[in-house]
Amino acid sequence: MEVDLLHVAVLVAIVAYLYRWITRNNGYFHDKPIPSMAVTPFFGASGPLLLRKVTFTDFVQKVYNKYPGVKVFGMFETITPFFVIRDPELIKQIGIKDFDHFVDHRPTFGVDDEHAAHPKALFRKTLFAMNGQRWKEMRATLSPAFTGSKMRQMFSLMGECCNEMMTHFLGKAKSSGGRVEVEMKDLLSRISINVIASCAFGIKVDCFKEQEHEFLYHGKKMMGFGRPVVIARMMAMRIFPKFAAKFGIDLLDREQAEYFTHVFRETIMTRENKGVIRHDMIDLLLQARKGILKYQEEKDDQEGFATVQESDVGKVDVSKSMSEAEMIAQCLIFFLGGFDTVSTCAMFMAYELVRNPEVQQKLYEEVVQTDKELGGKPLSYDALQKMKYMDMVVSETLRMWPLAPAVDRLCTQDYTIDDGQGARFTIDKGTCVWFPAAGLHHDPQYFPNPERFDPERFNDENKRDINLGAYLPFGIGPRNCIGSRFALMEVKAVMYFLLLKFSFERGPKTQIPMQLRKGFTNLGPENGMHMELKLR
Repeated sequence: MEVDLLHVAVLVAIVAYLYRWITRNNGYFHDKPIPSMAVTPFFGASGPLLLRKVTFTDFVQKVYNKYPGVKVFGMFETITPFFVIRDPELIKQIGIKDFDHFVDHRPTFGVDDEHAAHPKALFRKTLFAMNGQRWKEMRATLSPAFTGSKMRQMFSLMGECCNEMMTHFLGKAKSSGGRVEVEMKDLLSRISINVIASCAFGIKVDCFKEQEHEFLYHGKKMMGFGRPVVIARMMAMRIFPKFAAKFGIDLLDREQAEYFTHVFRETIMTRENKGVIRHDMIDLLLQARKGILKYQEEKDDQEGFATVQESDVGKVDVSKSMSEAEMIAQCLIFFLGGFDTVSTCAMFMAYELVRNPEVQQKLYEEVVQTDKELGGKPLSYDALQKMKYMDMVVSETLRMWPLAPAVDRLCTQDYTIDDGQGARFTIDKGTCVWFPAAGLHHDPQYFPNPERFDPERFNDENKRDINLGAYLPFGIGPRNCIGSRFALMEVKAVMYFLLLKFSFERGPKTQIPMQLRKGFTNLGPENGMHMELKLR
C-alpha cells in the first residue's frame, strides 16, 4: 500500500513538474501593452487547429480578425509566444529592412546543430530548416540554381513531361466520347511527380502509365504531414529539441529518407560513369558542390507578379562544400516544395476556372493566341512568361488560396517596436513573429470584395496599388521561397497544355463550395477535387 502511494506521489510530482514547465511562459504577454489571446496549457491558442476542428486557413483568418485595427497582438502556439503582425508596413520592416533580427524560422525542427544532429535526419539539413550562418551560406550556394536563365534550361524537361500527360489524356478522351472524369488533385500530383523526378532527381518517371509507381508512393507518404505520427514528431522536436536531435527524430519517415537517398546515389553514379548532362537540379547541385555555380544578375521584365526577388544574401559569392546528405536534403525540399505546393495551386486554379467560366474563356483565348504565335514550335519559357492574363489568374489563385496560410520568423536579437498607436515594447530574443497571410489576403482593406475571384486585381494598372506587405504567396524578404520561379513556371505550363486541348467542366461529383481538410496539414480538399475534362 505504501509502495502504491509512493508511486502515485511520484507520478503526481512528475505531472506537476511537467505542467509547470509547459506553462512557465503563459504570462509572457501580461506586461506587454498589446492584447493577447487566451492560453490553453500545452496547446496555447492553437488547440482547435491541432485537434482538427478547423482548417489551417480558417484558423489563420479567425486569429487575424480577432483584434481588428490592432497592428500587433500576442498568441501562443503550443508553448511558444508569437507576435501576430497584422500591419503590412510593419511586416515589410521586420521581414526586409530589419531582417537581421529575424533570420530564422521558428524552432519547429529541433536544434540546428550540424554536429549534434543525427546523420540520417535529412529534413534538418534542408535549406528551410537551417538557421543563422549555415542558412545564409546555403542560400547563397543554391540561389544561382533558381534564376530565370536556369529555368529556361530546365523548361524543355518540363515540356516533355507535359506532352506525355497530354498523350495520356487525349487517348482517354477519344476513347470515351470526348469527356474524361478526373480527380484533379490526383492528376496534378502525377504530373508534378513526373516533373520533379526529371528536374530534381534526373530520372524518367511516368505516373500516368504506372499508376502505382514507387516514386509517387513515397512522395505521397512524405507529404502526409497531417498523420498523427508526424504531428507527434513535430511536437517532440518543438518541445524537447535536444532529445529529438540526439535520437534522430525527423519530420520525414526513415523509409522515405532511405528511398530518396538511394535514388540520388544511383543518379550520381550514372552521371559520373556516363558523363550525362541534363541541366537539371542534380547538375546544378554538382556545380554548386564544386564551387562553379555563381549568381548572375538578370533583368527579366516579363517575370510573374508573385515571383520573389533574390536579396543580397543570396547573391554573395561563397565557396561552401556540400556534403552528400546536404545535396540529398536540397533535392527533398525541392520535392516538398514542388510536389504538393504546385499541384495544389494548379488544382485551386482549375477549381476557380470551373466556378468562373468567363475567366476560363478569356484565359483559353490567350492560350490559343500564344500557340498561334509559336507557329508550330514547342512552348518556350519566354512565351509562357509573356502570357499576362495567365499570370493574373495564377496571382489571384495564390491570393484566394495562399499555400502557406501563415509565415513565421524567429527573433534572434531583442527588437523594439513602436507601433505608432502609443505602444512601445520589445520582441524578445527567442520569441516568434507571425505574418497571417491568409488573413491579409482576405482583408477588404487591401483586396476589395475579397471572396470574389477577380484576376483583374493584377492587371498592369491595378497591380501597382497592391501593398506587397499584404500579398505573401511566397513569403517576404531574404528568407522568401527560393523556388518561386520554378513553381510558377510549372503551374503555368501544366495549365497551358491542359487548356489548349480541354475545357474544365463541372461534373456530377464536383463539390462547390469545396470542403477543405481540417487540422495542421497541407491545404487541400477533404474529398478530392472532381471535375470533367471536355475535349475541345
